[in-house]
Amino acid sequence: MKKTLILTTALTAMAFGASAQEITVMSWGGAYGKSQIEAYHKPFTEKTGIKVVSVDADNPATPIKAQVEAGNVTIDVADVEYADAVRLCDEGLLEEIDPSILPDGADGTPAMDDFLPGAVTDCLVTTIVFSTIFAYDSSVFADNPPTTIADFFDLENFPGKRGLRKGAKANLEMALMADGVAPEEVYDMLETDEGVDRAFDKLETIKDSVVWWEAGAQPPQLLADGEVAMTTAYNGRIFNAAVGEGQPFVTIFDGQVYEYDGYVIPKGAPNLEAALDFVVFATETEQLAEQAKWISYGPARKSSGPLVGLYQDGKTEMGPHMPTAAENLQKALPSNFEFWADRDTELNERFNAWLAG
Repeated sequence: MKKTLILTTALTAMAFGASAQEITVMSWGGAYGKSQIEAYHKPFTEKTGIKVVSVDADNPATPIKAQVEAGNVTIDVADVEYADAVRLCDEGLLEEIDPSILPDGADGTPAMDDFLPGAVTDCLVTTIVFSTIFAYDSSVFADNPPTTIADFFDLENFPGKRGLRKGAKANLEMALMADGVAPEEVYDMLETDEGVDRAFDKLETIKDSVVWWEAGAQPPQLLADGEVAMTTAYNGRIFNAAVGEGQPFVTIFDGQVYEYDGYVIPKGAPNLEAALDFVVFATETEQLAEQAKWISYGPARKSSGPLVGLYQDGKTEMGPHMPTAAENLQKALPSNFEFWADRDTELNERFNAWLAG
């Protein structure tokens, strides 16, 4: 009797979830949000009849944590950075996702072999590889363009305001690389008090010239408005401004910090089964390749690469603009998610104190 009741309840819940008429997906907005709407949301609705409501946040991890802890979850799926996904999962704030529900690649490769190494965790299915790069306005540095991450910190030879994300992550790594630390030694350095001090000392050299940004759409706007001469940014945002909108912006991949980003489901999502259906659909080979036609983030499945091809303008090859292109990886640093999952709170407290001081 008890088993029958449990089974009946489970089947009823599954049927209700699968028949949900809409789900809410939280992401980062801007050009990135548009790429998801075109590649995932619209075709998912067309296939299933389930409407996808898009909600934007500067960093979806923050409201997801608040909603789950308050017991008032309104988001079904959220797009978060890898380290945040690991941390939220460890804190019990996310639903676990069974990797067996993920389909094989379009070429027949089993899903777990098709995704990039480590891209599927207990609670996350990665969609993209993105990077924090720096970019400049070519009309400002027509005669002497910057080429390295050290140039970003060189106010004497490359004068002008700088844009930086308001937080420790990526800034500390880029500061050390600009100070001469090899990419492969950065996290060993940041494990020491001396290394953290060195990173903050380097940031101090440009602090008075920094305009701080928080949302991904801000850096290209800061460049367009002439508020900064250079800025760190997510590579896809600069690509969209330069190639999609014709802005005179140049991306520098030297010293880039690249990482995974993907979908999670908050614990207690109101439409769990439909949310799972969406995650499965969005992370199929074809859909990941489709998103990469809208913005220059590398797809998380190997089988997606050959399907990417051209940008929406029909003439720009997307491959060279990806952070994972061989030429762009020469002086690149993969973000260490374990480091940031463990030390994010501590280093951001240090960052905020430094900023206030």
